[in-house]
Amino acid sequence: MLLSSLIDFMDRKWWLQISGQTDFLFNIILFIIDLIVMTIVFYVAGVIVVGKRRALFSDAFVISLLGTVVSNICSLFFPPVIGLILSLIVWLLLIRRYYETGWLGALAVAILAVIIYVMVWVILAFLFAIPPLLFAGLLSI
Repeated sequence: MLLSSLIDFMDRKWWLQISGQTDFLFNIILFIIDLIVMTIVFYVAGVIVVGKRRALFSDAFVISLLGTVVSNICSLFFPPVIGLILSLIVWLLLIRRYYETGWLGALAVAILAVIIYVMVWVILAFLFAIPPLLFAGLLSI
């Protein structure tokens, strides 16, 4: 019975099964997990690019938090392309300010952070057996 209900759950789109009451809690938990992962990613990218003296864990947390908040605000109030460009500029300004580096250093940290971020999420997806859920939509096309 448990196996059949689990298979039934996996066949459906699980994100649509979350009720409206738990939607807010689910979004908060996802935000916190994403913030933790982004903080670690920015810290590792900062240590690799600008060195351990200038890349502090607290700075990585502030970059992650402020960047996420400002990016969400930009995506809400501006058209998609303009919001994306403004978000990228804000991320680069935050990295440049908190890691005390130039524009090229900020760009290097941002590119390395994106690469590390994608690698971490792919590893987490495989660890938690999420690929069947991720690729279920692609297979139905």
